[in-house]
Amino acid sequence: MFDTTYIDIYKEYLTDTRQAPINTVSSYIRDITKFADFLRDGGKDDFADVTESEIRLFLSLLEENGRSPATVSRSKASLKAFFGHMADEGLFIGNPVVGITVCAFQKKPPRILAEEEIRRLLDQPDEKDPKGCRDKAMFETLYATGIRVSELVALDISDVNLSTGLITCRNGKERAIPIYAAAVKSIDNYLGFARPLFADRDECALFVNTGGERMSRQGFWKILKSYVAKAHLDGDITPQILRNSFAAHLLENGADIRSLQEMLGHADISSTQKYARIVKQQLKDVYNNSHPRA
Repeated sequence: MFDTTYIDIYKEYLTDTRQAPINTVSSYIRDITKFADFLRDGGKDDFADVTESEIRLFLSLLEENGRSPATVSRSKASLKAFFGHMADEGLFIGNPVVGITVCAFQKKPPRILAEEEIRRLLDQPDEKDPKGCRDKAMFETLYATGIRVSELVALDISDVNLSTGLITCRNGKERAIPIYAAAVKSIDNYLGFARPLFADRDECALFVNTGGERMSRQGFWKILKSYVAKAHLDGDITPQILRNSFAAHLLENGADIRSLQEMLGHADISSTQKYARIVKQQLKDVYNNSHPRA
């Protein structure tokens, strides 16, 4: 169970010392509690040794799960105030949020990787190595389906039908998504070669860590970062960027917006239309840069 002592201390400070409005206190504590849940899911039981990387991952996951830039910025501000107060009281050493700027989470067009960049990333794992075989299957699955990383790690073996080339995503809006042949092959290789070395037959999770337990979001994040470095890709490549790239590449190759909406699991078509606008802008940029009279 996560130790909430520091949250209680901070709540008392906000209420009694600062005499902050009830709504302000509730908002701060709600944001900090969500971060505590995130840490607990990652195997931590208190706020000890929280790193800037963990803060960034948490904020990125909020963004990935559809939270607005304002919500992400507010969460960042709540955590900065919390860790800052605890550091001032001598309970924590330093404030891991200080180096994270608000502008990093302002609304901006989603980043799309070029198909060549995706290929470089997918080519990095060594399928002859058990971990590489697993990582290749995870990357292929993510790019083949466009599912969220939370949905990827929630997949069970029973959610995959390799004979029909379909994956059933049940985390959130349930939907069946087709997967291309290369992804089917990678998953099949993983199930036959690598997974039996990690997990016993009683484990239902599709993707597992080397300890045989379900892969976590944090675990996948670390794996992705290592391969991004090997592929020499610029910038901070997140699982959401792979989802963005899946959507844009499908639209570029003729997919219709309604089908894409279903595959992405968007309740509102407007969430999907942002990718169509990106593709149109890219075509316009190509035209303006290439046409001799543009």
